[in-house]
Amino acid sequence: MQLAALITALALTVTPAGLAHRPPGLDWGDCADDVPRYPPDRRVVVCATLTLPVDWADPHGPTFGMAVAKRFATDQDHKVGALVFGPGGPSDSGVERVRKGDRFSDEQMARFDIVSFDPRTVRRTAAPTCAPRPDAPSFVLRDQADFDDAVATNRAYWAQCAATSKVFGNADSVTLAKDLDALRQALGERRLTFHGSSYGTLLGQMYAEQFPGRVRAIVLESVFDHDLPLTAFVRSEAAGAQDAFDEFVAWCDRVTTAECVLHGTDVRATWRSILENADQGGYAPLTSFEVAALPMALTPRWPALAGTIKDLADGIPPKVPPLDVAAGVFCADFPADVRDFRSYRQLVDIAGKAAPDVRYGAGLLAVRTCLGWSQPVANPPHRLRVHTSTPLLVFNAVHDPRTPYAWARHVAAELGSSGRLVTYLGSGHGKYQASDCTEAVIDRYLIDLTVPPPGASCPAAD
Repeated sequence: MQLAALITALALTVTPAGLAHRPPGLDWGDCADDVPRYPPDRRVVVCATLTLPVDWADPHGPTFGMAVAKRFATDQDHKVGALVFGPGGPSDSGVERVRKGDRFSDEQMARFDIVSFDPRTVRRTAAPTCAPRPDAPSFVLRDQADFDDAVATNRAYWAQCAATSKVFGNADSVTLAKDLDALRQALGERRLTFHGSSYGTLLGQMYAEQFPGRVRAIVLESVFDHDLPLTAFVRSEAAGAQDAFDEFVAWCDRVTTAECVLHGTDVRATWRSILENADQGGYAPLTSFEVAALPMALTPRWPALAGTIKDLADGIPPKVPPLDVAAGVFCADFPADVRDFRSYRQLVDIAGKAAPDVRYGAGLLAVRTCLGWSQPVANPPHRLRVHTSTPLLVFNAVHDPRTPYAWARHVAAELGSSGRLVTYLGSGHGKYQASDCTEAVIDRYLIDLTVPPPGASCPAAD
C-alpha cells in the first residue's frame, strides 16, 4: 500500500498540467461593470484574469486569459478556504454567479471565499464572435436535404468560431479540469473544494478522475452522466422531460383553479393541440421544438407553466430564451455521430416514444447542436474511474427534466465507495437551495466534510 501511494503521488506531480505550467498568482482588482443590476463593489467581490496555455500538451505555447471572480467570506475569522463553483450549461457564466451571489447559502458565503470562472469559449473567456446562418434549418429536421444543410451550416459556424477564439478547439471537460487545477494552485489551496451544478458536474468528475489526491470535497448537483451511448442519452433525456410533465399534470389535478388555471380541464389534450398548432407555424418564429421545451424550462414553477400553456392555447406566444449550448465544450465531450437523416429520424422516434407529451427532450438539442462535429471527440464517454479519500457527494432531484435521476444513480454506482448519493424527493433542476434540508446536507459536507449516510434524502418542498 505504501508503494502504491508513492507511485500515485509521483504520477500526480509529473503530469504536464502539474509540473510544466505553474500559474502565477491572481492579481485581484475591480470587476467590470457588465452585470446589470449588480454594480461592482470591490469590498464584496473582486475579479482577475488567470493566464493559461491554450493547449496543455504545449504548456509553453500560446496562452489565453480565463476570467475569474471571488466573493469574500463574510466571516473571515472562521473561513474554511476557497469554494470553487462549477457553472453549468455549458454556456453559463461562473463570474456572474459570483457577482450576483444568489446561488449560495448564507453559511457558504460566511465560511468560504466563493470563486468561479467563465470556462473556455464562455462570455469573458476567449468567447468566439460567430453566429449561425439566420436561415439555418430549425431544430426539427424534415428530410435528408435539411440534414445536409444542418451539417454544412454547423461546420461553417464552427469555422467562424475557431477563427475568432484561440481555445475553441481545446475546450473539452478534461482540458477544463486542468484549468480548474491551475485555478486551485493560483488560489493557494492545497486541495480543491468544488460545487459543480448540471454540466459543471462533468467538470467535477473529470477533475476527480485526473487529480484524486487533490480533492478535498466535490459536490455533483444535478448530475451529468457521461457514460451513455447516444440512444440511451436521447431516450433518458426525453423520459426525464416526460416525467416532469407528468408531475405537472398530477399537480394541476389535485390543486384548485386559483393555483392552476388549467384545473378541471384536459391538460394533455390542450397541450397536444398547442404542439399541433406549433407544427403549423402558429407561434412563428417559435417552432414545435422550442414550444415543447417549455415544461422542461419551467419545472417546477407549476403555476407559471399553467399560465404559459393557457396563453398558448389562447394564441399568445411566450418569450422563450435562446436554446444555447457552448458547442466548443459540449461537442468535444459528446459523440453525436449521426451520419444521415435516417439515423437522426430514428433518434427523434426514440425520444417521441419515451416522451409522448413533450416529444423531444434536451438530448435532441445536443444532437442537433453537434451534427457534423469531427470524430472521434476529444473526451469520449467512458466509465468513471475515481478513487478519492473523501467520497464525492452526488445530489439530484427524483423528477429532474434535464439531468434525470437515473443518471445520478448510475454515476453514484460507478463511483462506488468514492461517491455518496443524496436524493431530493421533489421536482426540478439544480435544487441545492430547495429547502433547509438540501442546503444543510450539502453545507455540512463542504464545510465539515460530513458525508451523509447511505440512502440519505430530503423531502419535496414543491
